[in-house]
Amino acid sequence: MEALIRVVVDPLNNLLWSHVLIYVLIGVGIILTLATGLVQLRGLPYSLRSFKRIDDSGISPTQAFATGLASRVGTGNIAGVATAIALGGPGAIFWMWVTALVGMASAFTESTLAQIYKERHPDGSFRGGPAYYIQRGLGSRGWGIAFSLSLILAFGLVFNAVQANSISDTLNVAYGWNRMAIGAVLVVLAGGVIFGGLRRIGTVAEWMVPLMALGYLCVAVYAIVSHIGEVPRVISLIFRSAFGLEPAVGGVVGYGVMQALQYGVKRGLFSNEAGMGSAPNAAATATTPHPVSQGLLQMLGVFVDTIIICSCTAFIILLSGVFTPGGELKGAALTQAAVTAHIGRAGTTFMSFAVFFFAFTSIIGNYAYAEGNVEFIKRNKTLVNAFRVLVLCMVMFGSVASVPLVWDMADVSMGFMALINLGAIFLLRRHAVAAWHDFHGQMKRGVETPTFDCNVLPDGGAKLPLDVWPGAGGVKRSGSQVPPPRRSPAGRTA
Repeated sequence: MEALIRVVVDPLNNLLWSHVLIYVLIGVGIILTLATGLVQLRGLPYSLRSFKRIDDSGISPTQAFATGLASRVGTGNIAGVATAIALGGPGAIFWMWVTALVGMASAFTESTLAQIYKERHPDGSFRGGPAYYIQRGLGSRGWGIAFSLSLILAFGLVFNAVQANSISDTLNVAYGWNRMAIGAVLVVLAGGVIFGGLRRIGTVAEWMVPLMALGYLCVAVYAIVSHIGEVPRVISLIFRSAFGLEPAVGGVVGYGVMQALQYGVKRGLFSNEAGMGSAPNAAATATTPHPVSQGLLQMLGVFVDTIIICSCTAFIILLSGVFTPGGELKGAALTQAAVTAHIGRAGTTFMSFAVFFFAFTSIIGNYAYAEGNVEFIKRNKTLVNAFRVLVLCMVMFGSVASVPLVWDMADVSMGFMALINLGAIFLLRRHAVAAWHDFHGQMKRGVETPTFDCNVLPDGGAKLPLDVWPGAGGVKRSGSQVPPPRRSPAGRTA
């Protein structure tokens, strides 16, 4: 059966990730960069001002940012970067940087659109993402469902199995712990979070993601400071390798430009997810007075994920002396060996904790995305609870199984998901650009907290729900604050 599935999966993976998606993602990113007038540079200073709690009854912008970053920052930052270096050479890091800088415009656009087209949930919170702006903005529920199904399969089920597998494998190798027992603990921990709802996910991610990233950053800083004299050489190596200027050493074949480009772009896109349509699902849940503020925060998430955290892994590896072109060490094993070279045997323990935090936060972030898409297809509490149980089953499955096939299947699913989303944000880009011009104009006029009115959109907000933004449905209304959740006579949020 596996051989039969691979007859279909392998050619699709090769087509999508070696040819089509690399060029489409970069191409759309460049178009959006030009359309927004370099929002990566002009908007980045404003993104830091968006860390502000707006409404205690909803999910804060910071929590939505942390949930998005929780899914972005995962084992891809540890294993993905190492794989890019091992297979594409140090130059792959340069192309990861380029991909992130271009992709920041895509991340901004998709998350701003997610805010613009978000809908109010019965509990007073918000839901949204590509499925929602495809249905409302482009008028196609069929393509919205196609996107949702791709995301549910990739992020909600398979990727969570992969993340659980990373935790189980690391702890089993380091300490000999039983995989079944590890899986049981993960099910209990994950279940406690996901059955608590999206607000609990945001609360957990809000403190866990910064803690996780800070610890990893400290190791990178130590590696850089203790080898400060080698840093210029490593930076030069990255740039020379990116353009095929690094010769073969000791009979080992050198890395070519296309090899560095391919692996740098693939692993960069897998890590930061810019343009794939995943982070907008978290962005839409935030309560914020202007959609652009969340778009800027999620754009900052791409910067943090790739330019900072992935670069940390790159410098840890390239300053350690354990990397050898054509060597056997790849993936997480290469990163673990590099960390151990820097801080001694404590590196094994540190990496165990790092992988746990990176992967566990990805599990809860991935689930948050998937739940919103399950409810997009059919809003039913029983269905959501059944999906939660299925997610926990996949966490257990991933803890005890080898998952190369399901990983490849998820890559195909994620590839189709990205293509659908990229087409949507390209077609709806004028709405995000209009919102950006409105936000930027208010900031230039000295407005401390810009607010949004749908009348600035090309269609005047005619396709938006009436109870989210002022001016929605093409109706001009006074005031610019987000209306509070509707409350039932019993006092509960409706």
